[in-house]
Amino acid sequence: MIRIVLADDHVVMRNGLKLLLERQPNFEVAGEAVNGREAVEICEKEKPDVLVLDIAMPNLNGIEAARQISNKLPQIAIVILSMHSDESYVLRALKAGARAYLLKDSAEADLINAIRAVSEGKAFFSPAISKMLVEDYMRRLEQRGVEDSYELLTTREREILQLLAEGKSNKEVAAMLNLSLYTVETHRGNILQKLNLHSVPELILYAVRKGVIS
Repeated sequence: MIRIVLADDHVVMRNGLKLLLERQPNFEVAGEAVNGREAVEICEKEKPDVLVLDIAMPNLNGIEAARQISNKLPQIAIVILSMHSDESYVLRALKAGARAYLLKDSAEADLINAIRAVSEGKAFFSPAISKMLVEDYMRRLEQRGVEDSYELLTTREREILQLLAEGKSNKEVAAMLNLSLYTVETHRGNILQKLNLHSVPELILYAVRKGVIS
């Protein structure tokens, strides 16, 4: 059973999502919040598997609520709902600890898949977000007239890039690939350097742009 807390200040939206989730045989809505502060309190009390969180919330916005929950309860997978499709919002959500980013107008179509994905430790983005990131990346490559940086990575580095982007820790990657932790950390450093990235959230966005994860 996947236990879920819903946090959205719009009653109609929240009720619609609750009905959608409760139709799923292995989903249970364990709590509802109408603002960011209440979302933090309910998560501390209920300790759900997944939090579905609106980005624009009174009292405490979704990004800040996600950051607080990630710090206190990192085992809760966070799905952000937003009306904003630009990259800066997506990156801020990932840096705050979110694992999925859905546009509100496609939430009904994507929410079930997003919850299943984050429950398995994967990332998930609305198709429109993935498409925007890919198009923006291709446009930047054309403007700069450069080769695709993905080609700089070795086969092993591409393998590790995917696992890290899917949410695996260095230790988990080491175990899966039968490598030492030091080797994985070295590869990770090389990947970030080659791709000119500075954090795991940036690495996740890069992986989405490249179609390495959806």
